[in-house]
Amino acid sequence: MTAKRKPEQATNGPYRFTPYDSDKGEEYMNEAQENHFREILGAWKKSLMEEVDRTVHHMQDEAANFPDPNDRATQESEFSLELRTRDRERKLIKKIDETLSLIDSHEYGFCEACGVEIGIRRLEARPTATLCIDCKTLDEIREKQMS
Repeated sequence: MTAKRKPEQATNGPYRFTPYDSDKGEEYMNEAQENHFREILGAWKKSLMEEVDRTVHHMQDEAANFPDPNDRATQESEFSLELRTRDRERKLIKKIDETLSLIDSHEYGFCEACGVEIGIRRLEARPTATLCIDCKTLDEIREKQMS
């Protein structure tokens, strides 16, 4: 079973996909939908892994021992920024892997807090989402009040 798609609606973002076109009355998180999100998450993970490889090669190629302290400091600052970005991406890759295991166990797409359906469009916007929009909003309000 393959996901139903409208090819003319390709979406841009950190990953490229075609929105899922569901039938009226279609069961939520059926096999086709799970496969749709598996593809999205796999492409996103692949893109992040390619970025990690590019960073490693860039840092190896660009590493130089500049005699000027300012040049050295600039390079160290650039490398530090790249490494922080890659660390965030490493955490995102871990979250993608966790999400893929949720799909494999057929627990994907349901709010961790209240158990309702998160929704196809929200998951397409944020495939690693674990909370429905209402619970996420409440979570953000609580977070604001705590800080």
